[in-house]
Amino acid sequence: MSSTQGIQTEAPTAVFGPVTGDIYQRQMGRWSRRLAEPFLDFVAANLHGAAALDVGCGTGSLSFAMARRDPTASVTGCDISEALLAHGRAANPYPDRVRFEPGNACALPFPDSSFDLVLSSLVLMFVPDGALAAAEMARVAKPGGVVAAAT
Repeated sequence: MSSTQGIQTEAPTAVFGPVTGDIYQRQMGRWSRRLAEPFLDFVAANLHGAAALDVGCGTGSLSFAMARRDPTASVTGCDISEALLAHGRAANPYPDRVRFEPGNACALPFPDSSFDLVLSSLVLMFVPDGALAAAEMARVAKPGGVVAAAT
């Protein structure tokens, strides 16, 4: 269940896969890597000491780009695919600052106002209810935080 403006809604069922991390890297990961830095430039968010969330993180391209940008940022990548999360965990060059958690973009498993920065790259077009996912991203963002998506 998810709460959006006080209304309880059931999160749509989302399915991804089956796909391995290596297959994902060849198909979508190559685009995720290329888009990560320009997306962060566009967002122009201050990552210094930020708690950041990467919604639909896949294998972690955007998560790793955020961690690279600032050594004081902590990043959580969230995805519905355990295979992609496992790939991200295995490739993680920042295990002290980047973690990967399972979760549905339409029912994010985090408390309200948890993150300074909530980003999603190349994901919302695959989510069954993009408006609900965007509302969830806003819900977990701190007041005055940045919420942005790129497709």
